[in-house]
Amino acid sequence: MNEKRAVTVAVTGIGGFVGRHVALALLREGYDVHGTVRTLARAQEIERSIRAAGGTADARLTFAEADLLAEEGWSEAFAGVSYVVHTASPFPARLPANEMELIAPARDGALRVLRAARSAGVRRVVLTSSIAAVIYGHGKAPYAEGDWTDPQSPFATPYYRSKTFAERSAWDYARESGLELTVVNPGMVLGPLLGRDVGTSVAVVRNLLRGSYPALPKFAVPVVDVRDVAAAHVRAMTTAGAAGERFLVAGEVCSLADIAAILRRRFPERASKLPKLILPNWLATLVAPFDPGLRLIVRELGRDQRISSAKARRMLGWQPRSAAEAVSASADSLILAGLV
Repeated sequence: MNEKRAVTVAVTGIGGFVGRHVALALLREGYDVHGTVRTLARAQEIERSIRAAGGTADARLTFAEADLLAEEGWSEAFAGVSYVVHTASPFPARLPANEMELIAPARDGALRVLRAARSAGVRRVVLTSSIAAVIYGHGKAPYAEGDWTDPQSPFATPYYRSKTFAERSAWDYARESGLELTVVNPGMVLGPLLGRDVGTSVAVVRNLLRGSYPALPKFAVPVVDVRDVAAAHVRAMTTAGAAGERFLVAGEVCSLADIAAILRRRFPERASKLPKLILPNWLATLVAPFDPGLRLIVRELGRDQRISSAKARRMLGWQPRSAAEAVSASADSLILAGLV
């Protein structure tokens, strides 16, 4: 009998892009997975999309209903669980009118999950954070694990603040309670969809393929394949020395023009839809008040956002795919699903 069959891992936010891939990676390794969803009505579709990727027949996948905004359901969700991977967190396509709509669910939800995990006696919690909690502070590129976003920074959008407050609060709670915590901070997550849900990051690739962008701002960010993000979570869960550590996981920095160029090479039949015009920063600044997506990134145009994933490579044996593979996999799955 596979020893991992005696180990159940709870994955919060299993319906999300990262959550589905974390569950898939765990199931393929023989762990039983217990996923949390806001409503069980989605469970069948989520399971179908994960199982369709293959390699999961020998492991059990079950679901529990729990919401980051409520206490109910979390203790039941973590009963009999050895590890918790907390991927659930809001990720907006546009800035909310009230930033607490993001900050409260992220911060309070993380603490709710950690408290329930400690009460359930789990061995370790792996928290999905973001480079958004790292690269907007006083450090310089290439950013590393010792760098933190300053919530008062002019670059700190409500989303970046939400990730920073959530991670800071999680570390504070872990220190006070003795809970074993590890944090994974991915860059812009691309790669293949499981199902038809298109998150904020993959939506960029979809919009490029649809010809939705007449011109591209000079925005660049470290890119990582979702399959490699999932692998980092599993290794962060099982590597003894990873307790109490955070890991930045991303590869090379890609601009929107770089992503368009990858798509042009990989899908020449769609080249006519892909924009070639680069928007000068001054013009992007003028347009931003009228474009919700541009308003999210306008302050970062031309900024050096490189990060170092040397620690993840060294301690976790992490080896990422190229950005070209991640972009191409996003596009392949979007096309296969009929979403472009």
